[in-house]
Amino acid sequence: MKSYAFATITELQNELKSKNVSAKELLEYFSDRYAKYNSKLGACLELFTTQSVLEKSSSTGPLAGIPGSIKDNICQEGRIAACASKILANYTSPYDATIIKDLKESGALLLSRANCDEFAMGSSTETSAFQLSRNPWNTECSPGGSSGGSAVAVAAGLVPWALGSETGGSVRQPAALCGIYGLKPTYGLLSRYGLIAYASSLDQVGIFTRSVMDNAKILSVVAGQDIHDSTTLAVEKKDYTAHINGKLKDNLTIGVIDNALNAEGLDPEVRAALEEVIKQYEKLGVKIKRITVPAMDFSAATYFILSRAEAASNLARFDGVRYGLRAENVSSLSDMYKTTRHDGFGAEVQARIMVGNYVLSAGHAGKFYSNAQKVQNCMRQEISDAFKDVDVLLAPTAAAPAFKIGAFNDNKLQLDLQDYFTCIANLTGIPGLSIPCGFSKSGLPIGFQLMAPHLREDLLYQMAYAYEQVTPWHTMHPESFE
Repeated sequence: MKSYAFATITELQNELKSKNVSAKELLEYFSDRYAKYNSKLGACLELFTTQSVLEKSSSTGPLAGIPGSIKDNICQEGRIAACASKILANYTSPYDATIIKDLKESGALLLSRANCDEFAMGSSTETSAFQLSRNPWNTECSPGGSSGGSAVAVAAGLVPWALGSETGGSVRQPAALCGIYGLKPTYGLLSRYGLIAYASSLDQVGIFTRSVMDNAKILSVVAGQDIHDSTTLAVEKKDYTAHINGKLKDNLTIGVIDNALNAEGLDPEVRAALEEVIKQYEKLGVKIKRITVPAMDFSAATYFILSRAEAASNLARFDGVRYGLRAENVSSLSDMYKTTRHDGFGAEVQARIMVGNYVLSAGHAGKFYSNAQKVQNCMRQEISDAFKDVDVLLAPTAAAPAFKIGAFNDNKLQLDLQDYFTCIANLTGIPGLSIPCGFSKSGLPIGFQLMAPHLREDLLYQMAYAYEQVTPWHTMHPESFE
């Protein structure tokens, strides 16, 4: 059979339309790639059977016959939704998340359950209770996280698209480390119904693809208001591919966040790659304005406090009473709670719950949680003011290319700071898109991110597509998996 490993969704759709391949054959082709490579990559926790996948999706629609992968914290009816945690290892979802329902109705084929950090808490996919995920460009390196399994599947050509989730950068950071595109949409553009919560005010489902057009095709299916989620915005579904043509309107301005490009610890190769991105946009006729966004310097600390406080609240429901793991041979109800949570949660999740309870506790909530909320409001105003002078913001996605697995075992703070450049978009609710822009001398991908005002995903796609058309990075794939 013809190689479809790194084909775009558009190319696959043309092959299906021309009857050069059937949906079943395509599904079997990508299933075979999982069977061949997943043991090396740890991209998925479960590969579904061809027949069950075909039965669960429509045979018609805008994504008919196109396989994809779903992060393990998004509910699929009749499938395990474990959040890569022992506490939910045998939990089978009784319903579909709204975005899963939309995808099935579009004809998309949901082939696998992608590995992730436990309850999406991590930046390396090392906290999964079940397996490690490895970067396809160098399997000794991390793919990033928490949506590492989804990013690996797309980067290695196991599927053309995948869904992840973002709380502080968990789509954009692994996208950058794996050399693909990763979108964090505007908060409220996608339904969170069926996304198992980490921090509800920050969580959003995100999209991994190997091209801008593919990303827009997936967003066109899953975006829109949902009656099951009161935080979704009153926006109608639309075709995000409609205005992607490589032509940029006159007088567009990119605000380059100077304090991000000059941040302490930023890898010189990343800085050099971003300077080349800026030059390329200047050649495309885009104006460049160097600006300072002081909020960037406070975003990580603010994110740590707010996310962990919400995590402690959200994860209180996993106690052995209603669903999931229940400890046995316990002496009392209190003992069951403690033993269940001790045995079910990993060290990273336990640590974040403890920190969250601390910052919410009497005597500390005002000092930490309330102050963090005040800083968050200042950030929102600062970002809003920045967009009065520029159309989009440009910053690094990650401080360095992919790091070795285990590199931060003795320095958890450095691992937490993987969210340094990305979490400001989550705190302010704006959309961000990570875009591949080069490689380090050691052959590892480098990415940058564009951030836009609320609901301007269309502008992000236009800007990214124009860059994509004059650069080769999206065409490059890890040779070991071709």
